[in-house]
Formats: sequence, C-alpha cells, structure tokens
Amino acid sequence: MKELEELVRPNIWKLKPYSSARDEFKGEASVFLDANENPYNTPYNRYPDPMQWQVKKKIATLKDVDIKSIFLGVGSDEPIDLLYRAFCEPGTDNVIAIDPTYGMYKVCADINNVEYRSVQLNDNFDFEPDKLLAKADSNSKLLFLCSPNNPSGNSFSFEKIRDILNYFPGIVIVDEAYIDFSTRPSLLKKLDQYPNLVVLQTFSKAWGSAGIRLGMAFASKEIIQIFNKIKYPYNINRLTQEHALELLDRNDEIQTWIKELIAEREKLQKALYELPVISHIYPSDANFLLAKTNNAQALYDYLVTQGIIVRNRNKITLCENCLRITIGTPDENRELIDALKKAEL
Repeated sequence: MKELEELVRPNIWKLKPYSSARDEFKGEASVFLDANENPYNTPYNRYPDPMQWQVKKKIATLKDVDIKSIFLGVGSDEPIDLLYRAFCEPGTDNVIAIDPTYGMYKVCADINNVEYRSVQLNDNFDFEPDKLLAKADSNSKLLFLCSPNNPSGNSFSFEKIRDILNYFPGIVIVDEAYIDFSTRPSLLKKLDQYPNLVVLQTFSKAWGSAGIRLGMAFASKEIIQIFNKIKYPYNINRLTQEHALELLDRNDEIQTWIKELIAEREKLQKALYELPVISHIYPSDANFLLAKTNNAQALYDYLVTQGIIVRNRNKITLCENCLRITIGTPDENRELIDALKKAEL
C-alpha cells in the first residue's frame, strides 16, 4: 500500500472541515443557544449528534472494533461515494471492480468522473487475483469486492482477498452487506493487519431496516478521519439514530431472524430445483438466490401478474435468463412456489 497521504486527493488532505456547533461543545449543558435552533418541539428541535457516538459505542461493543474505526453513513452508498471523493482525482484516477457486482460502484465512478475498470468473473462467479491486479496502474486508487457478491450470492475466499490486500497499492473495499447470512467470517478482525482495508456493512439486510438508510464503514482511524472531514455535518438524523440504538439492543432477536432466513433459503432452493421452469440455482451465502430459468423475462412478467416481484437480472453479465429471488417469509416463499408451479412457458 502507498502512504495514505499519497493516495488521498491533495485538496482533501489539506481540507479544513466544517465545524458545527455540536462539534465545538463537549460536556453537559441545560441551555443551548449556539446553533440557531428553535427552542420548541423538543427533542426534534435539536441537531442530532454529528458523530453518532451512542450508536457507534454499541456497534463497537457488538462487533468488537475500536469506536474510532467506525463511520456511519446514509446507507452504504454514502461511504462508497466518499471513497471516490476522498481518493480519486476526477479525470485522472481509476478504480477496479469485479463484474457482475453491486451497481453503485460504477454509478459513483461515473458521477465522479473516475475511470471504472471491471474484470469479468468466471462461470462460477469467482475471480483470480492476478487478473484484477493486472488492471492496476499508478493511478489505481480503489478496488471493490462484494462478498457475498450481489447478484450471485457467493462469498470469496480470504486467501484470494488476502492476495489483493497484499499487492494492490490502493484502498481495498470489501462490501459485506450480506455477511450475516454467510458461513465465512467477516474481515473486521483483519482491520489492524491491513491498513488499506475498508469493510462495509449495513442495517438494511439482516437487521431488517432498509427504510432507515444506515450503513457502516470500518477502517483504520486515519481513513475514518478522512471520511469525517468530508461528510455532511449531520448526515445521520435523530430518528435513524434512535431506531439503530433500539435495534442494537435486540441482537438476539436479529440472530433468530438470520437463522430462520437461512433455513428458508435452503427450503426454497430445494423447492425451486423441483420446478421445470428452473434449470440451475447458484450457491448462496446471502438472503437471496440467483436462479437460471428457461425464459427470465417471460417468467418475470408472469410473476408480476400474480402480484409477485422478483429481480430480473437477464441483462447482467453472466446472468442470462436469471432471476434474483429474495428470501421472504415462509408464506411468501410458498406463494412464489405455488405461482411457479402454474407457470406455462
């Protein structure tokens, strides 16, 4: 890895961040006349904690990570975008990613005018480290790996990820949005070993809270400090923080949800294999299955008429005639299977 100062855009390295009223005051007080807030409608008249320390404290305990190695964003999309803004000089630098994978990596590249170099996975949706590393040059700043991957659902071996961490000169981002459903361990324990590692997680999947838009980024304290320099001052609102605090106290319940969803994933996979309209189902460590069909568009259109919405991935690399099916409740999964049994294609 290059020195961090060499990777960060010069203007960002020199940036003096905006200092909010809540950043400047530390301690207890009874009268707040510093932030031009309305004194009525307590508690929502007050700006939220700009650094979300209460939420981070609970996350740090649950995940066994240093609280200063946590960044909270509006979904995982905010830290993804911040990575581009912090490290990639528009029109000059490039990033590397696998294909197919989560679409926002490329969208953020296009928004930020950064070259996006993709490397196609093999037929098993796996990658060879040498092929990814061969795409890198002196202007390669970021490399994205989604594990378990979206839309394929498979996890990548740490041995291959380790090769990337050891030899890629820039920042390696491992997006673990679906890690709670995987048999493989998170890479959070590797943060101290690899200063170029950024791990993304989210409250949207296993935590059942896509609606609050709360993502987590874990990295070295130095990288987190850079994120904090350029984020919007109050990026996580009070309601989101309150819901996250309540969720984090329900970890046992969330773990039960995860076990039930994994069990339903196995049941759904078996049921789908028995259907003539399904030709193959790819192994999944996520809360969805990628299923190859005899006619993805026709099957998708048919399910819409039955009030069932899945994701048509037919036009994605390596996903010809594939549908991505999220694991639902037992009743929802049965409804899907019953509808597919009646499909005449």
